[in-house]
Amino acid sequence: METYYNPNDLSKFASMGEEAPELWELFMSYYSSVFKEGALSAREKALIALAVAHAVQCPYCIDSYTQEALEKGSNKAQMTEAIHVAAAIRGGAALVHGVQMKNIADKLSF
Repeated sequence: METYYNPNDLSKFASMGEEAPELWELFMSYYSSVFKEGALSAREKALIALAVAHAVQCPYCIDSYTQEALEKGSNKAQMTEAIHVAAAIRGGAALVHGVQMKNIADKLSF
């Protein structure tokens, strides 16, 4: 079955620098710096990236950071738990915006 998402496109990511090489280099420098060992380990950063990938629903990032998390020593239980954390935060964010709805509804109620 053909879908809009093509896993092979992930390998073409660097082509995004062809028309704007200066911006691509800046992005890649920042991106590389973010994922260096620091206060968080590379393994922890891969788990965070995997969770965020699910929250923003990027299939390319999900593929990439599933592999990265496994390579950095995470297991499926840890990755699944990280995804549940992202889902809880995303769900909570949707619910807390309900307060905005209630505030507007209270102002507009007749």
